[in-house]
Amino acid sequence: MSEINNNNPASQPTSATQSVEPLVKVIAVVATLGGLLFGYDTGVIAGALLFMKHDLHLTPATTGMVTSFLILGSAFGAISAGRMADRLGRRKIILIMAVVFLTGSLGCAMAPNVELMITFRFILGLAVGGAAAIVPVYIAEIVPANRRWQFVTLQEMMIVSGQLIAYVSNATINEIWGGEETWRWMLGVACVPAVVLWVGMLFLPDTPRWYAMHGRFKEARDVLKRTRDSRYVEREFNNIRSAVKPKREKSAQRNRTISVWMKRLVALGIGIAMIQQLSGVNTIMFYAPTMLQAAGMGTNASLIATIANGVISVLMTFVGIMLLSRFGRRPLLLTGQIGCTCTLVAIGLVTLLMPETVNGDPNMIRCWLVLAGMLVFLSFQQAALSPVTWLLLSEIFPLSIRGRATGLSVFAMQITNFTIALLFPTMLDHFGLPACFLSFAAVGIAGGIFVILCAPETKGKSLEQLEKHFREELQPSARV
Repeated sequence: MSEINNNNPASQPTSATQSVEPLVKVIAVVATLGGLLFGYDTGVIAGALLFMKHDLHLTPATTGMVTSFLILGSAFGAISAGRMADRLGRRKIILIMAVVFLTGSLGCAMAPNVELMITFRFILGLAVGGAAAIVPVYIAEIVPANRRWQFVTLQEMMIVSGQLIAYVSNATINEIWGGEETWRWMLGVACVPAVVLWVGMLFLPDTPRWYAMHGRFKEARDVLKRTRDSRYVEREFNNIRSAVKPKREKSAQRNRTISVWMKRLVALGIGIAMIQQLSGVNTIMFYAPTMLQAAGMGTNASLIATIANGVISVLMTFVGIMLLSRFGRRPLLLTGQIGCTCTLVAIGLVTLLMPETVNGDPNMIRCWLVLAGMLVFLSFQQAALSPVTWLLLSEIFPLSIRGRATGLSVFAMQITNFTIALLFPTMLDHFGLPACFLSFAAVGIAGGIFVILCAPETKGKSLEQLEKHFREELQPSARV
């Protein structure tokens, strides 16, 4: 994949110094509550499992199902929300997802048995996937091009912040209340941000690009007036209008969506999405206390130690946002992939070569080295690999298929995530920590090769400029 020409004056962004209007900041904060819920609902299970396994009598197989069925639901939520978002609008889908978040959180907190827990985790997953697919698109389409990297990566910041809140909440609730049903309070806390998300989105507009795609140009201009410096409104409105055609006939729309260059771009998006999960990141986010227990730590110690994972994730996401302002997407993606893979090799070797016990007691040096390895892994993941992945998925697809293509990419990401989350407890039980970490490292090598060969550079371009570039780059007739 060749890089976009940054030396052509005609291709330069026209509003590189454009300021951000207050409404844009409000929109970003409210919309990314979906990311906060995504992070909380995926992170909270790490601690809840330690108590749930006794109360609901979980086996390794049902432990994997309780964890992974949220991810399975998120895969279908992403692909469904992506398709509906192109038709109904980004804002309406986020509103629907807020209601599903509330329903799923209440159902999980009150589930009397493992069957209903799995069912409500799947329902909750529908909202997680919908938010993962649509919130970055919503933000990317509504913020100025020169600040897109900053606001889209806010979604990643909210995801890791949600996970940190979950870890702190788990440890705090256990310390204050404890007991076999502690997990119910852990899961029920998610109802609060779900209500705030729903109320907040009631007062926000849809994106100018979605309005334009449906021929509602007056509303598109009105949103631009509210979210842009007045000097840039007409220029951006004209760019959007010239880049889109209103949907007039289903056959015409269908012909546009099956172009060869679009199919190739969707395949690229699926590949980028999958390598982020094949790093094994969510085995650490979901099962960190379980792995630390397997390495020799006690229950309370593993819960508290897991907070360090959340803290590092938040801090390194800040670092990633700063790095994106200086470096391109492609070098950061490659750095993250190489760093994660090397760290997995190191953790695998520590768990393979160091004894589990010393004089009959757990080998705490081994435990702390495993935790340190997790923190280094998360530093590469959250500073480079994850934020660039979400940013690229919000940027690379053309407007006419953006919702559906992003949904399909997130579907592939979450199916990968589901498979790993489902199988990991059984893998850990049968093969142990060394084999698990070294397996992810082997897959990471293949991911690094994919990034070298295929990852694009998109820094500094408007969505319309990117669409034009990819059409010219990927059209069969354009290649000699």
